[in-house]
Amino acid sequence: MIWLTWRQFRAQAATVYAAVAVFAVVLATTGPRLRDLALAGANVFDQLTKIDQNLYNAGLVVMAVVPAIIGAFWGAPMVARELETGTHRLAWNQSITRTRWLATKLGMATLATIAAVGALTLGVSWWAGPIDGITSETHGGLAARLTPVAFAMRGVAPVGYAVFALVLGVTVGVLLRRTVPAMALTLAIFTLVQITVPQWVRPHLLPLNQQTVTITEETFAGIGITGSGTVTRLMVATDHDDWVLANETIDPSGQVIEALPSWMLDCLPPPRPGGETRQARPLPVCLAKLTNLGYRQRVTYHPASRFWPLQWTETALFLAISALLTWFCFWWTRNRLA
Repeated sequence: MIWLTWRQFRAQAATVYAAVAVFAVVLATTGPRLRDLALAGANVFDQLTKIDQNLYNAGLVVMAVVPAIIGAFWGAPMVARELETGTHRLAWNQSITRTRWLATKLGMATLATIAAVGALTLGVSWWAGPIDGITSETHGGLAARLTPVAFAMRGVAPVGYAVFALVLGVTVGVLLRRTVPAMALTLAIFTLVQITVPQWVRPHLLPLNQQTVTITEETFAGIGITGSGTVTRLMVATDHDDWVLANETIDPSGQVIEALPSWMLDCLPPPRPGGETRQARPLPVCLAKLTNLGYRQRVTYHPASRFWPLQWTETALFLAISALLTWFCFWWTRNRLA
């Protein structure tokens, strides 16, 4: 059964492993230069070439896409194709039990998934480590590794996503028994999960930190206004590597306000909204007035030190869901498939 499974699986595995090998060579060739730049110190971002930035973005894209590819092109056809063509009955009529049949297929594919994605995420995390979160003194910057855009493409989390995508594809294939619809539905569900988890699940995997900050010229980081000229929000600076979930202004009673006092418009540099040109009040004076009136800034965030705790927690969550789906696949195969 192992030999038969390998023959059915080898083309897909060879394609993915070849792509991983090529990407690994590129990372190994260009990575040492980034490490040297990081050790050199200041203005690392400004020393990055266009190729460096393109490779950084490519790493994000690759780590985002590979689990989806594994789910759709490894997981979904694995059982669905045999159920669709009826070849599963040939194995079941031999000495192979349904449990062994599915266990061999799923076990071999899972090990191959862990090896491929594990090697890929190890290489990408090593390559991007020296420049994750760096900023320029004048412009630009790269995402910190705890922020959603980079978190899911670093560490051990991609392995959990890939295993989940694989088992999800097998589950959908077992239920639909049609290859192409199973592939499409697997992609749709996995994409939905990848959008949902960073917004509504990951922030609550660990307790959030909250900090109330006095609004001063040193902590001030930005201001937002609407087209009509209403000052809607104020922002204070935090550690660039933190994952900030809320940066809210609160009034003296501790309530979050929807708009700042209208006199804050006088603190904007000319011209004012609407085209009127006038001399703005000094910003420190306005910020001091806000502070004297009792306004404060409340920041809700995960500190940068939470990267690995969040990584392991989220990976464990995806592996637990994968285990439940695996149990369901075995139960369905034993009791519902003909």
